[in-house]
Amino acid sequence: MKKFLGRNRKAGAFKNSKSYWEDRYRSKDNSGAGSYGRLAEFKAEILNQFVANNGIKSVIEYGVGDGNQLSLASYPSYIGFDVSRTALSLCKKRFKHDTEKHFYMMSDPAQRSTTAELCLSLDVIYHLVEDEVFDSYMQRLFDTATKYVIVYSSNYDDHFAPHVKSRKFTPWVEKNRGNDFVLKEVVKNKYPFDANDPDNTSMADFYIYERRK
Repeated sequence: MKKFLGRNRKAGAFKNSKSYWEDRYRSKDNSGAGSYGRLAEFKAEILNQFVANNGIKSVIEYGVGDGNQLSLASYPSYIGFDVSRTALSLCKKRFKHDTEKHFYMMSDPAQRSTTAELCLSLDVIYHLVEDEVFDSYMQRLFDTATKYVIVYSSNYDDHFAPHVKSRKFTPWVEKNRGNDFVLKEVVKNKYPFDANDPDNTSMADFYIYERRK
């Protein structure tokens, strides 16, 4: 078993994944170590290069968080979704002068059919501890991508903490979306997980899916 040693809230405070993140941002905590420092820089390097190399014009991210990772991004047009109203307020304030960025609640019915060439899931899947939430999230992630889906996550089964449930998600994609998408590339993390340095290393890798033509 890999042990998750990053910063963690008390187990007794956990109710469900949605309330966990809203409570976290309301208490002025942030999106976590993966959205800061060298891990954030690594993610931005891979994503910005992919967007540029593939001529991507529109991006949707499911789970934008506090927007720190987004501050390193170079996307022509961007929509960020989240389950936390507080997180979205932080993003709207931070990017208020950027007319190419828009932010909405995941539950916003008017936005459920919005699509983009590239849909992103960054450090989110292993926080979806409820099976039904995971399934709904994954369906929407792939439904709304017209060309590519990029997932940045762990890919094995383990439950480290109340708010961290690693899932081997690639079989889900193959079973449920294999007719629509093919796994084009896996980019291994530049800083693989080290229990002695959890805030500067990660259990996540990049999984790049392309819609079949």
